[in-house]
Amino acid sequence: MRRDTLPEPRSAFLTSSRPVSQALATLRREASGWVRLPFFARGEADRIASELDRLCAAGVALAPQPADIFNALRLTPLDRVRVVILGQDPYPKAGDAHGLAFSYVGPRSVPASLRVILRELCDDIGCPPPLRGDLTGWAREGVLLLNTALTTETGSSGAHLRLGWSALTDQVVAAISAERPAVAFLLWGADARRRAPLVDRTKHLVIETGHPSPLNRARDFPGSRPFSRANAFLKERGAGEVEWRLGTPTASP
Repeated sequence: MRRDTLPEPRSAFLTSSRPVSQALATLRREASGWVRLPFFARGEADRIASELDRLCAAGVALAPQPADIFNALRLTPLDRVRVVILGQDPYPKAGDAHGLAFSYVGPRSVPASLRVILRELCDDIGCPPPLRGDLTGWAREGVLLLNTALTTETGSSGAHLRLGWSALTDQVVAAISAERPAVAFLLWGADARRRAPLVDRTKHLVIETGHPSPLNRARDFPGSRPFSRANAFLKERGAGEVEWRLGTPTASP
């Protein structure tokens, strides 16, 4: 294996004076499918990385850590995407987020929205309740867990929603729709559902519901069975089912 394909040591990001730009450079080496997007090719990614590096130099703590910002794209390459789940922005408490939408690695109890998602998972496919909220297994199964904003500031939810990340979300959804043969788009909540017009429904499955937050007054997420419906669609089109039970991933086709 060539040296430039190996993951960067986390210590390298922690000691770098430009940690976000370094994470971006690593993504460019590891995820060629995504970095063909105009967001990366035309300088927008570099502009945002430079702004985040400036904030880091000024003492602002980012969530997730710079090394984890692009984890969704690194763990789920374009040519392996089978399902798309969009979130809004990372958990703002230090140590909770690690670059995957809804995924939680913090020390406290699982956040409310993720509890609703995992409860629906158990009801839908009849699996035991997961012990943790880490969704890395889904990402490795071809489930793109992408936040609309890849970063926020520790202690401040939504701080980077207008930084320019949303252009990346639009381009990612459009690229998947155009280049992948059969993908299930699970669009939960108003922000995710705004991307529905970017999806070619003649090729792909789109499941739209309200947000899994317990504050969703419509309560239209519980009972929507997105996991089994996605698998039925993928199986019908020969794309292989996702192993949704956390902790038992299988190889993607």
